[in-house]
Amino acid sequence: MRFVLAAGTTRTATIEGISAAGATPELMADTPAIDAEILVYGQPVSSDLVPVSPTGCPTPAVISRAVRERVGFDVTVIDAGLAAETDAPTVSVGAQPGRDIREEHAVPRADAVFHRARKFGRSLPDDELFVAETIPGGTTTAAAVLRALGADLGVSSSLPENPLALKEQVVTTALDASGIERGELVDSPLAAIEAVGDPVQATVAGLTVGALESGSSVTLAGGTQLVATAALVRAFGCGEPLSLATTHFVAADPAVDLDAATAALELDVTVTDPGFEHSEHVAMERYVAGEAKEGVGMGGALALADRAAVGMGAIRGQIASVYDRLDPDSTPESEPPVTGGDR
Repeated sequence: MRFVLAAGTTRTATIEGISAAGATPELMADTPAIDAEILVYGQPVSSDLVPVSPTGCPTPAVISRAVRERVGFDVTVIDAGLAAETDAPTVSVGAQPGRDIREEHAVPRADAVFHRARKFGRSLPDDELFVAETIPGGTTTAAAVLRALGADLGVSSSLPENPLALKEQVVTTALDASGIERGELVDSPLAAIEAVGDPVQATVAGLTVGALESGSSVTLAGGTQLVATAALVRAFGCGEPLSLATTHFVAADPAVDLDAATAALELDVTVTDPGFEHSEHVAMERYVAGEAKEGVGMGGALALADRAAVGMGAIRGQIASVYDRLDPDSTPESEPPVTGGDR
């Protein structure tokens, strides 16, 4: 089993009030690069910053890393449009940072990114892949792509109060800027990504299609951003079995009808509740308050822990340990080893 993280950016995240995946809109550009380092090394390497929300909610990378330390799994990070350099080893698919979707051509050369990611997905020898994402602003680009495809599905938010009106305004402006009617691109998924999507969508969709074509099983490890990717995969005509592993926090979001989404897209869904309400640690209490909810494969990682019969109490303890040692003066070599490698 291989855990693949597609890390990228979109300027859409800088719209005020859209995302909490960083202490400020400016710092959100660094979040995916540092998320990759935390997942791989257990701490930031290229920066002293630990991605947190404006209220201090830590990145879901902390949770996925904690599970990795208890369960052990191989990790591959794909540069899916990073705006900041990362010291995590990455695979390139030629992606560039995404533009604000209110501008034309949000993802130039989306087709080239998709096809390179598809080729990479076909090349992986693993029988099973868990595919994750990290991209601030990704639920808004997900909403835009879903509308372009004609899928009337809700999206979650990293904020405790989902800014649905703002997202709808941004999506409407984006579709208008590209001259697209809702549902117009139902048979043109690459055009939907290029017009109003983000580079992570092109990467994950291509990777997933390629892996499924080669006979690997794929679990999309995430929330509504990966529901949008599943819609893209289906729009490409890929009908192979596909799974989604997400968190209780996404499933409980009133803006999200997960049952309707998974039924429409023929997804096998796994929802895991980590029981964060049983902890008062800062690494978990903000999730209970409704922040973050998902990202960096958190739902998939928790599902892997459950599959390995590692109790959620043990996972919560490991999350606290990972968070508490996130110290800019420490070094990757001082972190506990994990089973599995990095590619």
